[in-house]
Amino acid sequence: MDISRRHFTALALASGVVPGTLAAQDTTLQEALDAQVFGTTSEYKAGLKLIAERGNPDMAAGLIRALRFTDGRRKAIGNVLEEITGERHGTSWFDWMLWQEKNPQIIPHPSHIRFTRRLLLQVDPNFADFLRPEYLARDRMRIRLEEIAWGGVQKDGIPSLDRPDLIAAQEATYLRGSDLVFGVAINGDVRAYPLRIMGWHEMFNEVIGGVPVALAYCTLCGSGILFETRLAGRSKPLVFGSSGFLYRSNKLMFDRESHSLWNQFTGKPVVGPLAASGIELRQRPVVITTWDNWTTSHPTSKVLSLNTGHRRNYGSGVVYANYFASPDLMFPAQVDQSEHRQKDYVFTIRQFGAARAWPLAAFKKKPVIHDAIGSTNLLLLGSEETRSVRAYERGEMSFVLSDGALKATDGSTWIITEDAVIGPDGSRLPRVAGHIAYWFAWDNYLGGVATVYKG
Repeated sequence: MDISRRHFTALALASGVVPGTLAAQDTTLQEALDAQVFGTTSEYKAGLKLIAERGNPDMAAGLIRALRFTDGRRKAIGNVLEEITGERHGTSWFDWMLWQEKNPQIIPHPSHIRFTRRLLLQVDPNFADFLRPEYLARDRMRIRLEEIAWGGVQKDGIPSLDRPDLIAAQEATYLRGSDLVFGVAINGDVRAYPLRIMGWHEMFNEVIGGVPVALAYCTLCGSGILFETRLAGRSKPLVFGSSGFLYRSNKLMFDRESHSLWNQFTGKPVVGPLAASGIELRQRPVVITTWDNWTTSHPTSKVLSLNTGHRRNYGSGVVYANYFASPDLMFPAQVDQSEHRQKDYVFTIRQFGAARAWPLAAFKKKPVIHDAIGSTNLLLLGSEETRSVRAYERGEMSFVLSDGALKATDGSTWIITEDAVIGPDGSRLPRVAGHIAYWFAWDNYLGGVATVYKG
């Protein structure tokens, strides 16, 4: 997702979007903002002068967006940003974006909408599918336009896998035992999706066990979430792709029917025709675990073939290797790091009218955790080493692991499955959907309303 500002500027100039010379006294605020990227030297300077003399921070959003797509003009733009806001972030687009997130009371000037469309459509004309003017009004969006960032790729630049080829577990000789996979089992249909493949695609659209689902994997926030895609009142399930846009370092996916943008982390549409629909996709359980562990429990599992229809390096530890190894974020997002580092892993659940997170490190000492979310008692079985956590409703029961077996306090042995924990008399404690994520993503989206396990 690296950005070449120089390449973008050349693209804009080559496309013939540079307007004729503007006299300074005739420059409107819209033209002043457009000139920061598309204008001549005299035009952009005249525009900056007008913005600075006006002195209103409502032009900051446009200047911050321009800052990312210019080279030689960045210092001058940064100076005016500091002048109209009273802040000191120089030419750092990253820091200005963090400042913008912290200051939602500053409403961007109306020129920001047209400027954003013009700028981003130069990157990819297909972005027009998402940036329809009638849906960009502030009262029609569920997120802030000024915080939508280009992720460095075009629409479908990270291609989804739609009904991909699967092979039997024993045929997957390309996998190492330590490779991590997303494990899914629905109605007896058992499948594995290696992270080393999914990191290149970040989305699959499938029917598993007769249920249409999509796995939305945001590599930047470490979360793979399995959503049901059949909605009441709709004849066909939704099919999702990656838009090329981010919001607070989280991918914005889109549905191919309405081209609405959706928040990957919440499963809700946020921009476009469905933004006011009230839809929230239902989560299904998914687990991350090693290939060895998955095939030990599910020897008849199917798994992704390397024949995806795309040419990528699907080797172990290749995709996003530098990002996963770094403590830093690639894109800006506010995060409280007073207790957890921004890229610490947590297991998260949003159900039963509540939201709660369990630091993955807690499972190092306690592979069995008894806890609750809202008024629902939970049994959580986890491993920090394999990034695996499964959660179940437990009622009033308590359990321990003994020699690898799950035992209730009455001494009975219970079987762990992907659907439920099953007792010797056939009693079932149902699975609860949750997922792994980096701390920053959970804290940024739900830190104000969620609780965190402290045990």
